[in-house]
Amino acid sequence: MLALQGDFEAHGTALRLAGADAVEVRSADQLSGVDGLIIPGGESTTMLKLINEEGLFDPIRLFGQRRPVFGTCAGAILLATGVSNPSQESLHLMDIDVERNAYGRQVDSRIGQLRPQGIDHDLEAVFIRAPIIRRVGPEAQVLASYEGDPVLVEQGRHLVATFHPELSGDSSIHKLFLEKIGENA
Repeated sequence: MLALQGDFEAHGTALRLAGADAVEVRSADQLSGVDGLIIPGGESTTMLKLINEEGLFDPIRLFGQRRPVFGTCAGAILLATGVSNPSQESLHLMDIDVERNAYGRQVDSRIGQLRPQGIDHDLEAVFIRAPIIRRVGPEAQVLASYEGDPVLVEQGRHLVATFHPELSGDSSIHKLFLEKIGENA
């Protein structure tokens, strides 16, 4: 998982609960040692600045052309093709458009319940200054929605969640991502 900013430690815990080793990635050369990458939630502008400062933008984009990437909240913003409110650079790994902080400010954060496709039970979804996916391209598939908006979307080997599955205590979404890694191997 990308370990520059955001709650990557909670993703590490979720990965271990799902039965995988968690590797913290902070440099481009570390990408060659992982089979998939999680870009955690955090602050997308700050994360993008750190990615650029560490020379990771192009290496992550190239990595995503061959291997699975899972973006949560800010990570979903970074994987999108289009970003608004305000616009910013992104990796263009998924054909989705995302509006930043679309549910409102920090005080508007919430917890909802979801039943994603492929998971046989309800999941707690923690939304913190969450983006909303405003457009889903024809190659992408919505796996779960909240209040009518897509919140869990896959496209080929990639996965995005506008919520924080690492904060729920349920590793089902991380297991779903591990399945993508296994399929890509």
